[in-house]
Amino acid sequence: MMKIACLGWGSLYWNPGDLPLRSEWHLDGPPIRVEFIRQSGNEHGRITLVIHPPADVVTSLWAEMDSEDPDAAKELLRQREGRPHRHHIGLWRAERPEPGSLPGLSEWASAQKVDAVIWTDLPPKFQGEEGRIPSVDEVVAYLQGLPAEPQQRAFEYIRKAPAQIDTAYRRELAHRLPHTAGE
Repeated sequence: MMKIACLGWGSLYWNPGDLPLRSEWHLDGPPIRVEFIRQSGNEHGRITLVIHPPADVVTSLWAEMDSEDPDAAKELLRQREGRPHRHHIGLWRAERPEPGSLPGLSEWASAQKVDAVIWTDLPPKFQGEEGRIPSVDEVVAYLQGLPAEPQQRAFEYIRKAPAQIDTAYRRELAHRLPHTAGE
C-alpha cells in the first residue's frame, strides 16, 4: 500500500474541502520556507502563504491522502485548490531527487515511511503580476485598503494559519495590524 502525504501550511489545514484524507493533520511535517506573499485572485482578497526559498524555515503540517496513486492525489489537490494548471501542484516520489524548494523532504519522507508527497506550489503574486514579491509594507497597505468584508476574510486567513507557521511577515503583520494576530 502506497503512503502519500499532502503538505499544508495555510487554508488547506482548516478547510480541506473535499480533499480525501486518511488521517488528521500532523504537526511534524518537513521543514519548509513559506511567506505571506501571494495576493489571491478571488473575491476574498487574501494574502496567502506560498513557498519562498529566502523565507525563514518553519515546520509544515501533513496528512495522509486517501489515495494510493500519486498522480490521482495530485489531481485531487489541484481540484481542491481550484488551479487550472497541474504544474502548480508539486509531486515528489521516493525514487526521485527531492525538489530544490523543499530541502530535507527525502529524509523526512523516509522517516515517516511516506512514498510520495504532494503540495500546493503557487508562485508569489502581487497587483496581478505573477512572480512579484511584495514588501511587508506593500502587504500592510494592501490589507489596510481593503473594504471591511474582504479585509475581515483576509485577516481571518492570517489568523487561522497554524501557529507553527511563524513567518517574518506574519510577525510584522501581527505587530502592525493586531486583527491578524493568531486565534
